[in-house]
Amino acid sequence: MSTQALQLSAQYSPNYEFRGVWVATVENIDWPSKRTLSVAEQQAEFIRMVEMHHRNGMNALIVQIRPSSDAFYPSSLEPWSEYLTGKQGLPPSPYYDPLEFMITETHKRGMEFHAWLNPYRAVFNILRSSVAPNHITKQHPEWFVNYGDKKYFNPGLVEVRKHVAEVVKDIVTRYKIDAIHMDDYFYPYKIPGSEFPDQVTFLQYGKGMTKDEWRRSNCDSIIVLLQQTIRKANPKVKFGISPFGVWRNKSQDPMGSETRSGPTNYDELYADVLLWLQKGWIDYIVPQLYWERGHKLASYDILLRWWNEHSYERHLYIGHGIYRAGSNTAWKNRNEIPEQIKALRGYENTQGSIYYSSSIFNKNPNGWNDSLQLNYYRYPALVPPMFWIDNTIPPQPLIEKTNEHTYKLAYKGEEKIKGFAVFMNHGSADPDFGNSQLIEFIVGDKTAIIDLNKYPEARGKKILVASVDTDNNVSPLRLLY
Repeated sequence: MSTQALQLSAQYSPNYEFRGVWVATVENIDWPSKRTLSVAEQQAEFIRMVEMHHRNGMNALIVQIRPSSDAFYPSSLEPWSEYLTGKQGLPPSPYYDPLEFMITETHKRGMEFHAWLNPYRAVFNILRSSVAPNHITKQHPEWFVNYGDKKYFNPGLVEVRKHVAEVVKDIVTRYKIDAIHMDDYFYPYKIPGSEFPDQVTFLQYGKGMTKDEWRRSNCDSIIVLLQQTIRKANPKVKFGISPFGVWRNKSQDPMGSETRSGPTNYDELYADVLLWLQKGWIDYIVPQLYWERGHKLASYDILLRWWNEHSYERHLYIGHGIYRAGSNTAWKNRNEIPEQIKALRGYENTQGSIYYSSSIFNKNPNGWNDSLQLNYYRYPALVPPMFWIDNTIPPQPLIEKTNEHTYKLAYKGEEKIKGFAVFMNHGSADPDFGNSQLIEFIVGDKTAIIDLNKYPEARGKKILVASVDTDNNVSPLRLLY
């Protein structure tokens, strides 16, 4: 882990560790579970979901708010999503803003909210998807191509990049999100025997490049534009990408991984994610390492080591394929995910996990909810801060003893905080963040009450407290007890 990783026994966990869950809305994979749910049912279902993940020790949700050039929020640019109300363009009734609601419920529990967008998918299924009259595909049909059963933005068009940037700017400006997140769908995965239909655009804009180079440059261009858009609209909002798990195989490139993957980011999806990391265009990357340890073509262990060596001082979180639980012998093994967590914690540049996807946890697959709650995520963790976004350390909280077991914390600093962290220490002469265990995070920007009776495991140990700002920077610890 990072330089502040705990130097304690294995029963403890890192104080800084990203622990996220993808919440897919396309095809109602995770939420809402049906297009016919009432507003009250949608909200109750989301609250149950976020509470389950909070119990499991998660500190972030990555929620798909734009699955197919549509919106889970009121937008003048794109229509309401069919996955919300059953018909694209139809607002929820009684009316509410789902994005605002989700952000509030997530932040209320001290968790981050990452807004997940699909950059280029416009119509999920051209035969059966609901498409509103004001959908962008109807307004600008010249921007789109059909490939397989889907309709995509043509990535080679400047107008397309500008539209996606406008959508991102609108979200970042209007909502208190923590990050913009995009997944692996840049150019689509290839359909055997079918060429992505962008030849006319290539002939118009290719400028002496090969088609592969041109396609990669199109993806580079949108990443640069989005990074600039986000930084200008709100410099505190992070920008993350979750690519397919293999950049390139070693057989294709000396820098590639010891894998034999069919598709790769660079060659099939035209996403040169290493370049984006090297240039600092993105803040974090989440390679989808959905294979098991020891997989013959793409082993989790080999790819974990490779990505750890190619993160270029940006944050690296690992995407875990818990949806594969029970699918083969390896994924029937209760230890598969615990061993994946243990492995990534051994690498200095790897700072956490994101799980695909939320609804799988409803079934407690292989008892993994229990493993997280009782062991690996027994103690909470803070999302790792990004020094290039903000490295200002907030002042310590003030402490007032109110009776034998309770204390009041007060924050008087000028910088806004998100809450207070409570730590226990086994008696180090000089207790600090690196040798203490985070045991609770309390949401609150001004005050908090600490009741020592809540921490039976801390009896006989030192209790320390700290302020945590909105960028997850932690103040120096202050001894409470």
